[in-house]
Amino acid sequence: MEAIELKNVSFAYPDGHVANEELNLIIQKGERVAIVGQNGAGKTTAVKLMNGLNKPTNGDVLINGVNTKMQTTAQVSAYVGYVFQNPDDQIFNSNVQKEIEYMLHYSKLDSQEIERRVSRAVELTGIESYLHMNPFDVPYSIRKFITIAMVLALETPYIILDEPTAGQDLHGIQTLTKLLDRLQEEGKCVITITHDMEFVADNFARVITMANKRIIADDSARNTFWSTEILTEARLKKPQIGEISEELGMEGNIIYRHELVELLNKK
Repeated sequence: MEAIELKNVSFAYPDGHVANEELNLIIQKGERVAIVGQNGAGKTTAVKLMNGLNKPTNGDVLINGVNTKMQTTAQVSAYVGYVFQNPDDQIFNSNVQKEIEYMLHYSKLDSQEIERRVSRAVELTGIESYLHMNPFDVPYSIRKFITIAMVLALETPYIILDEPTAGQDLHGIQTLTKLLDRLQEEGKCVITITHDMEFVADNFARVITMANKRIIADDSARNTFWSTEILTEARLKKPQIGEISEELGMEGNIIYRHELVELLNKK
């Protein structure tokens, strides 16, 4: 099976702090999944298990059927690309183009293939005008897209985005939405950690909710955001459209703008 599988996975840091407990999950290639929950829920630790940065204390993580315990982090990262929450943790080259090319040269790809991959990654992220600048001289929001481009250039079948909307304006969020659509068209799996519930509602059909180090729900966006139990345990809020429709007493568990507009037009 082409999928990321977590089987009864728990993870504890060397100091004994347990970050994840008994995670069971299958995310198939081509899926688009959001992972939500408050700080401390275990989201980032969980996705680091998926790309080999963490190895489970108990249980097994399988990438396309291969146990990560049997692979190095570098071997796992050939399948699962990870964009860190803080772009400054991933950037170290003197200009943006070198940053995107670095791992491609390390992988000994030929110049034509490197050019193709860089061109694609730059086009998808819209960072053409920054290629010859020092990454630390560009705005934080653009640095986020630089690190996304770095991972896109690796062309892994699975891509993890950790808080991609942080620091983004409307244009940045629209670029992210187009990127998600394009990657899904290409058959890529995208797993996104985010606190932005509007972004989740607008872009993800499947939502995995974490709280207290565990997965407490794996459901549609609509069912997730209209479950008082899930929202209370995970300390989440409905997207704004859902809150407005609830205040107006609208029926249908609305979370999308077009649904609210259609019902209001019928009034």
